[in-house]
Amino acid sequence: MSNKLNHDLHMLCRRNKDGSIATQSNRIRILQQMGKQLHQLGFRNMRATSLKEKHIQSLVDKWKSEELSAGTIKNRMANLRWWAEKVGKRNVVARDNSHYGIEERKYVSEISKAKTLDKEKLSSIKDPYLKISLELQREFGLRREECMKFQPTYADKGNYIQLKASWTKGGRARVVPITRESQREVLDRAHKLSGRGSMIPANRTYIQQLRIYEKQTGNIGLSKMHGLRHEYAQSRYKELTGWDAPVVGGPTSKQMTTEQKLKDKSVRLLISEELGHSREQITTVYLGR
Repeated sequence: MSNKLNHDLHMLCRRNKDGSIATQSNRIRILQQMGKQLHQLGFRNMRATSLKEKHIQSLVDKWKSEELSAGTIKNRMANLRWWAEKVGKRNVVARDNSHYGIEERKYVSEISKAKTLDKEKLSSIKDPYLKISLELQREFGLRREECMKFQPTYADKGNYIQLKASWTKGGRARVVPITRESQREVLDRAHKLSGRGSMIPANRTYIQQLRIYEKQTGNIGLSKMHGLRHEYAQSRYKELTGWDAPVVGGPTSKQMTTEQKLKDKSVRLLISEELGHSREQITTVYLGR
């Protein structure tokens, strides 16, 4: 630990294991980063219990100067509020992000964030479990945690896959159809590799595999693989509608006929469910409008 504050924050997270393992892992990483930033900003003798409004404002100003997205800053604010609540200082953080001039998150994407899985880079991945996890992300639009906890013997139902609630964000079990030969091919390889297990080797924990995921993808420039979900959503949209999504040059809502608009809405609802969301609105992040 670089200072007493970081030590306090580490212990705070160890004593309060709220949320999933992934949520806890992200929280400790973000809070440790905040501790270091506050130290760099000149707050040298802080403890977790000495959190004040000036510390919040200094952090927000720093994040804005780094031109972080509104979504990223909002995620950090959520972790700040968690910290404040755990040390009995909930009131030092304003309840409304607009108090700090943080913009509303934009749900309509104007630029495609889709990522393709470069074959050359994928072949550089040494861990065979991780390699197939990434392919599952691409083929089924899975989140990172889902593709690692994936158990082929449970999930593979022939013409669709079933995701357990314990694998998913928010504990929402869901199904994703198998519509392409490439999906069946990667599932067959997953079966062969994992047997009756998951895409985490039997001698590793989820956290250990997560660290390997982060390190190996980062080393070869395959970061931010959430973009594979964007790729899935866009290819699925075209498969179901017959035209490209607005974010990649397809017709916008204003340009669609009444018939196209009806199809667009029903397809968006379907894709939202396949991605594990409950709102049609969220598809604008992946598809545009």
